[in-house]
Amino acid sequence: MFSDALLTDLYEFTMAMGYLEHNKAEDTAVFDLYFRHNPFRGGYAIAAGLENAVRAVIGMKFGVREIDFLRSLQGGSAKPLFSESFLEYLSAFRFRGDLWAVPEGTVVFPHEPLLQVRGNLIECQIIESILLCHLNFQTLIATKAARMWEASHHGAVVEFGLRRAAGPDGAVYACRAAHIGGAEATSNVKGAALFGIAPTGTHAHSWIQSFPSEVDAFRAFAQSFADNCVLLVDTYDVLESGIPNAIRVAREMRQGGHELFGIRLDSGDLAFLSKRAREMLDQAGLNQVRIVASNELDEFVISDILAQGGRIDIWGVGTRLVTGSGEGGCALGGVYKLVEHNGRPKIKLSSNPEKMTNPGFKKVVRFYGRDGLMEADVLAQRSEEVGEREVLIIDPNNPLRRKKLNAGQSVDLLCPVLENGKQVYDFPSLKEICRRRADQLSHLHESYRRLHMPHEYKVGLTLALWRQKELMFDQEIV
Repeated sequence: MFSDALLTDLYEFTMAMGYLEHNKAEDTAVFDLYFRHNPFRGGYAIAAGLENAVRAVIGMKFGVREIDFLRSLQGGSAKPLFSESFLEYLSAFRFRGDLWAVPEGTVVFPHEPLLQVRGNLIECQIIESILLCHLNFQTLIATKAARMWEASHHGAVVEFGLRRAAGPDGAVYACRAAHIGGAEATSNVKGAALFGIAPTGTHAHSWIQSFPSEVDAFRAFAQSFADNCVLLVDTYDVLESGIPNAIRVAREMRQGGHELFGIRLDSGDLAFLSKRAREMLDQAGLNQVRIVASNELDEFVISDILAQGGRIDIWGVGTRLVTGSGEGGCALGGVYKLVEHNGRPKIKLSSNPEKMTNPGFKKVVRFYGRDGLMEADVLAQRSEEVGEREVLIIDPNNPLRRKKLNAGQSVDLLCPVLENGKQVYDFPSLKEICRRRADQLSHLHESYRRLHMPHEYKVGLTLALWRQKELMFDQEIV
């Protein structure tokens, strides 16, 4: 079994060997990891994946098997792709640089670093892909889950996506990220065991079909799971068979001293069926029975069902959550760009302003208004003092858009995580991360959280950083 040291793109190794051969092994560098667009055409994202990414970096070691595999690769003319001196370098490789990051569960926005890496050029380059792999995927899924949690009016969202995820690893990390974003339970037993998330589940239609009748199947399931029984009511006919039989069994359970926990709707017009189900259950004196819904749900479907008066208590979301599918979804698009080399700021130019990088070693400061809501995020040079006085920020994509921020409550978003390769940050529990996400969203105005045409949150450069960028642009194009 190969280690995750090989979980990277080949060009990380080819560049690293090139750096070594061209005497750049002692060069220093700073890289920013950020994304350019909010996923799902939304107004925000939720940072996730940091702990897994950092642990992968700390644990990155090239053993005999990994070195032998790299030695077996051939370049042109059937010659080895990698030199023995480079393979010897990898054999002794450990990440010994510094890393700063935004804590998981934080609301984040385009163009601001989620993570900054500083070290020698080779080590910073080699860890690029594994960082992007973890942060891109988990941030995408956490954001999707948060949008569903918001759409449900902070209701009960359950992750049901194991069988539709991108393989076993995708299923496990989607489970973690979904919990960060707002899913309070999961059907994934391994995910529940690994991350301390409540496991949940009912039964499939095959359970119903394996008995002589629907009511026999309900009775049998109630006998086995009397204290947490949820009955799937749409195998045959929801209103004519499923719910009446569930009511019949619920009454029998009550006579035996137990209560039916819920029924599940997995098909049909969920808004209409949930309203009728609620009426029928209440008329039968079963007000405590919860209604669970599943079947290709996403934030837009959830919002639409509630707008129609749907009476759903628990939302089982699967495919569209763990795959991050939907308009503007499927990938976060995070990038990893060099912003400083040997102590000198660097810039990438492009005819597309949003693809130009913001040069230099930076800080990210979040300003809050007097109402306690997030007002704007500021990218500044590391040496700048930001927050104690009024600051002018400039939109890097449209320099004519400027805003003055008054001195007041502000917080630096990037926290030190690694120093000289050693961990200096205590990773919070998932419960703490979830609380952070809920608190962060409570301080984000509704105009940024809404599903349709959200406002664009302001992320701007200080005047000093903008002038540096402008100067470097002028120098590069001369």
